[in-house]
Amino acid sequence: LQPHPWEKIDEKYPEGAVVTGKVVSIADYGAFVELEKGVEGLIHVSEMSWTRHGIHPSKVVSVGETLEVKILSLDQERKRISLGLKQLTEDPWENIEEKYPVGSHFKGRVRNMTNFGAFIEMEEGIDGLIHISDLSWTKKIRHPSEVLKKGEEVEVEILDVNKSERRISLGYKQLTEDPWPEFAETYKVGTVTEGRVARFVDKGMVVELPLGLEGFIPLSHLEEETVAKAGKKYQEGDSITAVVIEFDRNNKRVVLSSKRVKDIDQEQKTGEEKADVKAYMNAEKATTLGDIADLKSEEPEKDKDDKAAKSKKEKTKPKSGPETGSKQAKEVKSEDKEDEQGEEEPKESGKEADTSSSGTEEHSDSEETKET
Repeated sequence: LQPHPWEKIDEKYPEGAVVTGKVVSIADYGAFVELEKGVEGLIHVSEMSWTRHGIHPSKVVSVGETLEVKILSLDQERKRISLGLKQLTEDPWENIEEKYPVGSHFKGRVRNMTNFGAFIEMEEGIDGLIHISDLSWTKKIRHPSEVLKKGEEVEVEILDVNKSERRISLGYKQLTEDPWPEFAETYKVGTVTEGRVARFVDKGMVVELPLGLEGFIPLSHLEEETVAKAGKKYQEGDSITAVVIEFDRNNKRVVLSSKRVKDIDQEQKTGEEKADVKAYMNAEKATTLGDIADLKSEEPEKDKDDKAAKSKKEKTKPKSGPETGSKQAKEVKSEDKEDEQGEEEPKESGKEADTSSSGTEEHSDSEETKET
């Protein structure tokens, strides 16, 4: 009689021991290895590789293959032995934080892409994930294939390393400067901007704005009542004018309205008209006050000129002494006499003419008397 193979099994296969066995069967969850006749252990798929996750055991081992394994645990009552294959190699995650420090840049190969991001192979067995939100600062990426291609080499930035969960978070957009501080100045609420129709969605329109930013016009802020009607008016790539009604820097969102552009134009026009009226009224007010100020400033000057003229007149006026008075009276009398003489001259001339005429008549009468 032979002893039962599980007798003193803990002495033959203590935990931590490395033994040799042969793969006898493979299942979806692992591979069974025969350690000796009647004693088998299981290598669970999670214990086959430090880095290759979600693969089928047949991709790692094959039936009939002899290999070394490590005793992980032993349950003598249930007759189960857990084996490990990856434990015979160094764990690459042991010093992962020193190897890939946060903030450093590395190059890797795009190994796989899903709806939520792209897996980048940093080295054999070490993958990092670029979440879809870390692919672009400005665009809403629907799938990583819009930015990356499978198999291409890309540069990434290490955002986070989680050793316990064996995860590395990578960034792609972080290689360039965050443009949102500039966007905050350029696209303030109320700013009217030009854009190009990028695409239509169920709830509105996506517009590509200058500087590479994408904005969204909700259906309620489109002039057209439905997306179908908007699609008839606009084609992808067409220019459209809209006004910023919401700017959310934290959530990287810009909401626009094409319907309110007319209202903004009218408000601006009204504002300009009010400004013109105000400027005109201010100008009128300024002129009136200026005139008053000029008048006030001219009064002292006028008084000054009047005083100067009066002073000059007084200086040129003769003094009122006795001699001066007598002289003045003589001058006035002389002037009056000259005026009288001037008036009498015509009379005297007329008298002389009459006298001359009378003399002629008398001379003629005397001649006639002589002849008689």
